[in-house]
Formats: sequence, C-alpha cells, structure tokens
Amino acid sequence: MIETERLVLRPWREADRAAMRRMCTDPEVMWDYGHVFTDAESDLRFARYGGAYDRLGYCRWVMERRSDGLFIGYCGILPIFGEHPLGDGVEIGWRMIRAAWGAGYACEAARAALRDGFERCGLTQVWSYTAADNARSQAVMQRSGMTRAAAKDYDANGKSWVVYVASPA
Repeated sequence: MIETERLVLRPWREADRAAMRRMCTDPEVMWDYGHVFTDAESDLRFARYGGAYDRLGYCRWVMERRSDGLFIGYCGILPIFGEHPLGDGVEIGWRMIRAAWGAGYACEAARAALRDGFERCGLTQVWSYTAADNARSQAVMQRSGMTRAAAKDYDANGKSWVVYVASPA
C-alpha cells in the first residue's frame, strides 16, 4: 500500500470489481479506447491488475480518496505486454472516474507509483504512452516528472502515439 497526502493506493479487493465495471462503462472515461468495456472485458483487467502484485511486487493500484474511501480509479506500473513497439519494459498507466478529473489525483498517484517502482522495486526505467491527441494523459505524464521520448513515438492501430519515460532521480 502507498499513501499520499490525499490518496491511498492499494491492492485490489473483490469489492472493487463493481466500481471498476462502472468506471469502464462510462463513454467519457473510455474515449481513448474507442468503446466502453463489457463486464467481461472489465473483469479481465480486474483479474490482471489484481493478480499482478502477488506475481511481480508491483501493480496498477486501486486509487482511493483518503477523505472518504471513494474508489476513484487506478494507477500503477505493469510490464508491457505482447509485441509492443517499445519492446520489453515496464509502463505506468491510470484511469479515473469523471468525478475525480481535474483535481490532480492522477499526477499525485503517478508520482507515488513511480517512486515506489524505483525505490522499493528497483526499476530503472518506466515508460508511458498515449495517443497523440490525448492531451490530458500527456499533461499527467509531464506533471509527474516524465520526459518526452519523441524518438520512441510510433504509429499503430491507425493512431499516432507519443512516448514519455521516467528514470530514478
């Protein structure tokens, strides 16, 4: 578990499944995927994120607001899966309910997850990537201390993707 001034980042519990499903059925939250998730798609993510900590020692953590325990989304690091243009590595990602947008929670959580990855897990590099038109995620990357790695930008699935990187301070 990781605690910040306003957040608790913690492993997943079965009770989080319904909140994850609700978040993943919001078209505004899921716009970058081009579709909302079915319950089955959401459950696959839930299982992957939920099992990662036990296997790897790091994960996409549940983000809870400290003031009231509200599930506001997830943030954390995972290995890059499959044949990805960045190759093998670790990436950070996040997703939040709309009610939590604009409050700086994603940056706060990303900074904490990166620090944990570098200090506790001994990672030496963490990537993040998003569609070139996703200005909100790029702003989170920048405000979280990540650096643009334009030489790693790529095109896939009919989109242009921009890449950022973080390394230990």
